[in-house]
Amino acid sequence: MKILISDEIDDEGVEVLRENADIDIETSLSHSELVDVIGGYDAIIVRSGTTVDKEVLEAGDRLKVVGRAGVGVDNIDVDKATELGIIVINAPEASTVSVSEHTMGLLLSAARNIPQANMSLKEGRWEKSRFLGEEVYGKTLGTFGLGRIGAEVAKRAQAFGMNVIAFDPYISQEKAREIGVEITDKNDLLKRADFVTFHVPLTSETKHMISDEEFKLMKKNSVILNVARGGIIDEKALEKALKNNEIRGAALDVFEAEPATKSPLLELENVITTPHLGASTEEAQENVAISIASHVLEALEGKPVRNALNVPAASSVEIDRIKPYLTLSERMGAFAAHFIEGSVEQIEITFAGNLSNENTEPVKISALKGYLDTILQDPVNFVNAPVIARNRGIKVIESKTEESGDYNSLLTIKITNHNTDIKISGTVFGKEDERVVQIGDYRIETKLTKNMLYTKHTDQPGVIGRVGTLLGEHGVNVGSMQVGRIAEGGEAIMIMSIDEKIPQKTMQKLQNIPEINQTKQITNI
Repeated sequence: MKILISDEIDDEGVEVLRENADIDIETSLSHSELVDVIGGYDAIIVRSGTTVDKEVLEAGDRLKVVGRAGVGVDNIDVDKATELGIIVINAPEASTVSVSEHTMGLLLSAARNIPQANMSLKEGRWEKSRFLGEEVYGKTLGTFGLGRIGAEVAKRAQAFGMNVIAFDPYISQEKAREIGVEITDKNDLLKRADFVTFHVPLTSETKHMISDEEFKLMKKNSVILNVARGGIIDEKALEKALKNNEIRGAALDVFEAEPATKSPLLELENVITTPHLGASTEEAQENVAISIASHVLEALEGKPVRNALNVPAASSVEIDRIKPYLTLSERMGAFAAHFIEGSVEQIEITFAGNLSNENTEPVKISALKGYLDTILQDPVNFVNAPVIARNRGIKVIESKTEESGDYNSLLTIKITNHNTDIKISGTVFGKEDERVVQIGDYRIETKLTKNMLYTKHTDQPGVIGRVGTLLGEHGVNVGSMQVGRIAEGGEAIMIMSIDEKIPQKTMQKLQNIPEINQTKQITNI
């Protein structure tokens, strides 16, 4: 694996990468230079200084992953990356504490006029009465966004005795109650809040979500804070509101255009500013670098990625709960692919028992990836697997049920075409013991390994022994063996885990055993 680091990241992250990949650090490349060299890399890691646009992505012939050492991806063309099957990853969790602490620092500074008082005293003035502040105790904080950072800010504000209200259409009332926050609508928040803070991404929906009309709703003595993304607040409208005393003050860490050294907001005394320092702590920078390095390596190795922006969304907690099923579903999809000849019409995935209550979208994508990876030469990943399935006319059906028979959770994959179908069910015992428990109508319990032999045969004495003897005579070592049957003396199936691929001549001899009706060599699971 070859990785380009085009913006500076903490040395700890660099070491994680260096131990596992061939890396180049080039932090002064122009856009044209980047286009010229990107074709030689499997991944690129950037911060805000590098623009990864359509031209760069199309030039990345072997590019599989773009990693953003931070939260915002304004400088990355995520749509184009998705179209090309390139995974885009950020590191949102690593700076959560730093950003929430910086928000509280700005809030307290605005409440007590700390920066202005500091500057005044350093200039030789003792203006105690001029900088009369206010307590935050008992005041109302309104937060737009109650995700990771919004929730952490809420906890800290509550510790100061503040009441917290939030506008977030994507969070449930139940979750908000757990945090102790009241969910309300946008206008009600603006009317009631003494301090307004933002913890949302910059999108077409959030760009200039606070402008002239919104400032007219706010309290005359309210303060607005932004430690999220520049552009959420209309800065021209903010300047007007501050000059007309529609609100008391503002505390800003981010701006629409950065560096913001010429912003007219810097000239206003009732504005506190910092130069995009939300994540600028030693801890955050180290955590961000290690996080993005680890996630990029996982993506390159084909593992599920926690913070990918163009694969099914799942929180780190959700990923931890379903992680064994991500691996199991991919292996089951690959296993099933060996039983279908010709084009597939439909893939049906059923989640039963406890698994039905989880965010199963990543598990579904893993199953598609496992199947498609087995039948296609082109690379398949968590980004392009659904697109490939759709383009090939494969109907993907997902269903959920509480009923799971003898198991706490059960995952079933059924693949169908005009000739035949294959249905396979699996579960996870304990935390990591992944097992297939049924193939078709046959109950069987087996692990899926890299090399396996499947047979369908007449259930009579000596068949299994002849298979084992033949494999032994040809130097094929058997790791494990499981048998399943429906009725004594009828048809049965056998699955063997083997140490290496069986030579074709040996497979032909197995097929010549009279009692064996079907054989399948299953590899690369």
